Amino acid sequence: MKRLFAALLASGAALTFSAVPAQGQALDGTLAKIKQSGEISLGYRDVSVPFSYLDDRPKPVGFAMDLCKKVADAAQAKLKLPDLRIKLVPIQLSNQIPLIQNGTIDLVCGPATNTLERQKVVAFSDTIFVSSIRAVVRKDGPIKSFKDLAGKNVALTAASTSIALLNAYEQKHDFKTVRVLSSDHAGSFLALTTGRADAFVMDDILLASMVANSQDPGKWRLLDDALRVEPYGLILRKDDPQFKTLVDKTLVGLMRSGEFQSLYDKWFTQPIPPKGLNLNFPMTQPLKDAIAHPNDKGV
Repeated sequence: MKRLFAALLASGAALTFSAVPAQGQALDGTLAKIKQSGEISLGYRDVSVPFSYLDDRPKPVGFAMDLCKKVADAAQAKLKLPDLRIKLVPIQLSNQIPLIQNGTIDLVCGPATNTLERQKVVAFSDTIFVSSIRAVVRKDGPIKSFKDLAGKNVALTAASTSIALLNAYEQKHDFKTVRVLSSDHAGSFLALTTGRADAFVMDDILLASMVANSQDPGKWRLLDDALRVEPYGLILRKDDPQFKTLVDKTLVGLMRSGEFQSLYDKWFTQPIPPKGLNLNFPMTQPLKDAIAHPNDKGV
């Protein structure tokens, strides 16, 4: 009996001892960095409507910005930092991953496709959006499908996943296009509207937002076919489980409470600043599925 009691005590002591590190685990990675500096650095894009862009003040706003601010609130509460500062850092598609890797920013607050290739160097949050890679062309032009792009000038944004996808499509269907590369989406759309390109290939929601914000939205149309369906996630540093847990827990909490849906409606189905444009882009079934079953799967 004494041996059994001693064994139970030993077992209880072991359980108590093993639970201590889980509850009082030392901070590391991004959370330790935030705690030490009293600051969280959020990377924003200036033209990626409605995810991350500048309003007329100019101030970074958008759906991804709102989500990132919710993450900042969660970090503030977890780290007990009532005076946590939010540092906003402008980024481009081409430098967002290097800036995450070198510690300049802690979270990318913009549209970022979660790919298996990118997962080799960074991590992604659970999916926050699902897009399709399509093309915008002149409504009165001859281009009706991707096959009609043979020999045409195609605008692409440097470092975007659209480049590799278009390459693969061209190889499969045995034709070539002429690349017109720009450093950001605004430059790519400008190439289309000024006639230097016959099409602009990018995520459908970004194309829809640029068309809606253009001087003559009625001149443009999106092709019906798509190169691929892609999940978006917030980018964070790889091998940083503490911060990823906080980010994902925050997002899932918003999804479960219904606040995620409210934020989506705010930016995708209602007038948005600075011009009061309405993208009229209701939530798609793939995104509804991602909300019902949160995951960080890449493509």
